[in-house]
Amino acid sequence: MPTSTTGVGRGRRAFSVVNGNADPPSTSGPPSSAGSDCVVVEFSKEDVEAILAQRPEQKNKFNTKVRWDQTVENCKRLRQCIKWFQQLEGAFVVEQESLKSLLQSAELKCNELDMLLKSKEEELNAISIDLRKQIGVLQENLKKEESEKMEALSSLSREKDLRVASEKQQASLSEELRRAQQDNETANQKIQVLQEYNTSLQQFSSRLQSENANTNEKLNRVEDEKAALVENLSTLRGRYTSLTEQLSSSKAAQDEAVRQKEALASEVGCLRKDLQNVTVDRDNQLSLVKSLKDEVAKYKECTGKSVAELSNLTMKSDALEARCSSQCEQIRRLQEQLALSETKLQVSDMSSMEAKSEFEKLKKVNSELSQRLSDAEIKIADGEMLRKKLHNTILELKGNIRVFCRVRPTLSDDVVSAEKVVSFPTSTEALGRGIDLTHNGQKHSFTFDKVFVPEASQKDVFDEISQLVQSALDGYKVCIFAYGQTGSGKTYTMMGNPRPLDQQGLIPRTLEQVFQTRQNYQDQGWKYDMQVSMLEIYNETIRDLLSPTRSSFDNGGKQYGIKHDVHGNTHVSDLTIVDVRSSKEVSYLLERAAQSRSVGRTQMNEQSSRSHFVFTLRISGVNESTEQQVQGVLNLIDLAGSERLSRSGATGDRLKETQAINKSLSSLSDVIFALAKKEEHVPFRNSKLTYLLQPCLGGDSKTMMFVNVSPDPASAGESLCSLRFAARVNACEIGVPRRQTSLRLLDSRLSFG
Repeated sequence: MPTSTTGVGRGRRAFSVVNGNADPPSTSGPPSSAGSDCVVVEFSKEDVEAILAQRPEQKNKFNTKVRWDQTVENCKRLRQCIKWFQQLEGAFVVEQESLKSLLQSAELKCNELDMLLKSKEEELNAISIDLRKQIGVLQENLKKEESEKMEALSSLSREKDLRVASEKQQASLSEELRRAQQDNETANQKIQVLQEYNTSLQQFSSRLQSENANTNEKLNRVEDEKAALVENLSTLRGRYTSLTEQLSSSKAAQDEAVRQKEALASEVGCLRKDLQNVTVDRDNQLSLVKSLKDEVAKYKECTGKSVAELSNLTMKSDALEARCSSQCEQIRRLQEQLALSETKLQVSDMSSMEAKSEFEKLKKVNSELSQRLSDAEIKIADGEMLRKKLHNTILELKGNIRVFCRVRPTLSDDVVSAEKVVSFPTSTEALGRGIDLTHNGQKHSFTFDKVFVPEASQKDVFDEISQLVQSALDGYKVCIFAYGQTGSGKTYTMMGNPRPLDQQGLIPRTLEQVFQTRQNYQDQGWKYDMQVSMLEIYNETIRDLLSPTRSSFDNGGKQYGIKHDVHGNTHVSDLTIVDVRSSKEVSYLLERAAQSRSVGRTQMNEQSSRSHFVFTLRISGVNESTEQQVQGVLNLIDLAGSERLSRSGATGDRLKETQAINKSLSSLSDVIFALAKKEEHVPFRNSKLTYLLQPCLGGDSKTMMFVNVSPDPASAGESLCSLRFAARVNACEIGVPRRQTSLRLLDSRLSFG
């Protein structure tokens, strides 16, 4: 097959297929038609068009052997061409991905340089302004010193005049002589002082000139650095433009290769149809040969009968001899056709042997690829373990207990005030992490791991906690709870609104991520089982929100006990636990629990949550290939609103509920104080809420707290209390989280109990 160094399509670039990889064009000789591990096959646009335009010759229309050879040769060339196109397409894809990565890195670097240049410009402008101010101040000081120097010189001249006058009056009066001598000594002292002051002024003037020269030198150096940064930025922009052009040309070449691939595929289909027709013709020829053999046998039998009856058929001997000669000629032709058919059959057998050997080679390649696939799966499993380790190491470095702050948007019911109560600092250190609250004319500043402005969407909030959700799938205990006053947006943060989808809260989005990741991990051999339980703590009483009957809500219902085992796992006795397989099932359970949850109306909120809601998702994972097990727990908690009795206006049952809520939140505050001070005794048992959260606050769990703040000026006092409590939580240190994993023992191994 002819080779060419020209490319295919717009790129005009040739590739060589060596060991299944796309490499630059080879300079070796003509390619061989036999497949091996070191075959180099190249195609140009003219070669592909020649293959597509090739048709069987009309003069060999009935010569099946020649047509068969041509068909086999065309099939081989088409296979090589298709394989070349596949490798070319793979090379284009790889090159496109690399160009995309280069483009992204260049864009990122360009943006970083822009930001760096802007910061440098701002810094240089600030330095330049400061230096100009210093120069002005120094010049004013220099003018003042020069004026003082002139005044001292004028006073010196006046003193000299007085000395001359005193010498003239010396001869007149002795008393005045003594006085003049005293005045003379005083004047000499003043002259000496003025001379020393003049010397110091000259030294100060020289020092100011040297400082002015150093300042000018610094300004020149800063201008040089600015010019270098501008030149570097222009170079990066040119490189970005060239990378963009390369990406567009690569896309065009890829489109051209795809179109040629489709044309080759259609041509292969036509050739397969021709091959099927040739096979049908061969079968017809074989059937014709068989029928001719039968006819020859019949003719031989007739000829024998004719010789036996020759004495009785002398009248017909001439006709029979003529007929016999014609039959012999026909037999000879049939024998030739039979020989030709046998030759074709041998060629077909040889082709079948070649196909069988090619099948064996493909089978061998398939086994090698299967081995490589198994090795790749092992590497993927190892990489996944490394990813989990690094992922959880990053979260541990960020802190096992983290605090996020979210400020809800202003509502129509909020008090309108000209001065904002809540503000966000714009300094580099506190950007995105700081919040300022103004109360009674005093400004209070706080810093947390993340602060969400009122304009932040539900998706922005969930993106920050998605890594913690991944830790639950990796076998860790994770706890996320929302804290804040009534009406600050806790339930909206945790649950959100079911419609539209962009307003869904953390719990629905968490379930969607968990089940999506579970589906993705099935390809790696992981199988997960999910169990859900939901409860509320109402007036220091645990209620099962998934109970099939509401008897547990009555005073004479079940008494649910909280227990912690040695592994730090929490169990609530007689609590309903439901196996779930999809996020839709969990959504139905959430709606069912929401209908059973205790809510009430207060002066601060029309629908206020009067209990602490605890959603628990237990995750058990097994990897069949590595025999590894993980057990993670995800606790999502919506605490009841913290509020003062004077603001809530609670009476009767609402008063009891408010007192119970404040008592449990006060117990939570005491636990946080004890943990912050690292006291030996932590009062977890003072309330059902703190005892339920004991593994999350004082154990080896990954814990996150959302403190929700209202921008309403009337709620500034409550917001300040919430922020102070969150700051104490952020200062706590808990134990290092442990991953709950184990290896399944095979039945054939010995177990020791």
